[in-house]
Amino acid sequence: MIPSPENTASSAQPAASVSVPQPIKTIAVVGAGTMGLGIAQLCVQHGFPTILFDLNADILAKAEVAIAAGLGKLVEKGKMPSTEREAALARLRPTTDLAIVQADLIIEAVVEKLAVKHELFQNLAAQNAPQTILASNTSSLPITRLAAAVPHPERVVGMHFFNPAPLMPLVEVISGVATAPAVADAVQALAEKLGKQPVRAADAPGFIVNRVARHFYVESLKVVEEQVAPFDVVDELLEATGFRMGPFRLMDLIGVDTNFSVTSAMFEAFHFDPKFRPSRIQQQKVDAGHHGRKTGKGFYDYSS
Repeated sequence: MIPSPENTASSAQPAASVSVPQPIKTIAVVGAGTMGLGIAQLCVQHGFPTILFDLNADILAKAEVAIAAGLGKLVEKGKMPSTEREAALARLRPTTDLAIVQADLIIEAVVEKLAVKHELFQNLAAQNAPQTILASNTSSLPITRLAAAVPHPERVVGMHFFNPAPLMPLVEVISGVATAPAVADAVQALAEKLGKQPVRAADAPGFIVNRVARHFYVESLKVVEEQVAPFDVVDELLEATGFRMGPFRLMDLIGVDTNFSVTSAMFEAFHFDPKFRPSRIQQQKVDAGHHGRKTGKGFYDYSS
């Protein structure tokens, strides 16, 4: 549920108290999973010195390999000189030390849990200047609620990329109740420098894309639950109508767990409206650890 302005106004400090860095010169990305590493690749590719943080050293190491491979594909396709690939990699600074995460803009791409994001933003706020912009890549949690527990909530904004971040052109820029207009403007300008098409969104459940797309997943899961057709047939039918990926292949790519988390959050945000009900089939996949491509198995098997 999104708090009303009356519930959040007392915690918000005047927007004028924050001086937004113009232009943004340094970036940090917190979370080196699929989305985080993609955002980091995009940033170094476009000339920004970028810190990439993750607590898990193994995940961080895999992210470095993936970023190098992603830049390598650009070289192979003739979209980037090999010298620029090396320069981009030199701009990347991986770390497992949160104390190093200091930048003009910090983008979090961690698990979709409000308490986790609150703690992270509070720690980052304590070690960064008040004008550091704190952006969330959340696809479902209200920006107003994220900002409510953070000093200078006017510098908290949504910057929602889509997977895979280096390729998908859209970025949602979401303003919470306290977000300063200058902060949203700065993030929009940055998205344009990253070669993206930013769109401004209000702080509503699911913002724009996930609000529209949720039933692409939910209704497809209901078809399978009701034994109308198996998941692979649903994929084939939707792909035959023009979708590049059916819902089950797409959930496997995004992460079945991530998709389930977003649906659950929207179900709550819409006061448990039945049309947003999460699927029991998806819940079972999450419980079994079948999270999609990243675990080798989801709705499809990727182990071979």
